[in-house]
Amino acid sequence: MVETLHTSLRPHHRHELAHRLDELQSADQWHGGLPVLLLDRCWLRLSSVRLEQLANRLPPDSSREAPELQRYRDLVAAGEPEWLAQQLCWEEFGSEACREALRRFWLAQEQATWGWSLDRYLALVHDYRRRFHTETPRSLPLMLLARAGEREHRLHWLGPESHGISRSMRHTCA
Repeated sequence: MVETLHTSLRPHHRHELAHRLDELQSADQWHGGLPVLLLDRCWLRLSSVRLEQLANRLPPDSSREAPELQRYRDLVAAGEPEWLAQQLCWEEFGSEACREALRRFWLAQEQATWGWSLDRYLALVHDYRRRFHTETPRSLPLMLLARAGEREHRLHWLGPESHGISRSMRHTCA
């Protein structure tokens, strides 16, 4: 994994990676200001964002978690026919709210979210916290942003040994 990742890193990227790894290693406690790296391979840009700002910079798709849609799924899972589940949701939330939840959901399906869902975002935060408290040295999250033809953003965890490999950039966006 590290070997493949470093085909995308330039010397100034490795410098940024080393700086953020040092910042993470020197942190005394868990907090929202810890770094997360985002690598846009199309533009050869590596940027750092604070964990507390990640959802603003890379908004997760939470349309699936709408209460109206979750209630519908729960009713169907409990054995209700789909038509009745829809009717019950309309009675509980109102038809307009249900239509709006569906509209937002289908709009999100048409937009490129690259699999970056609320569940994946929360899993990253949970895993980051766990790793912060249990790993020595600590691992830094790096999100490889999806390019055309890829299905989702890919998350990698980098340790202090990661910035030492020197390779040149081989891939560009096509």
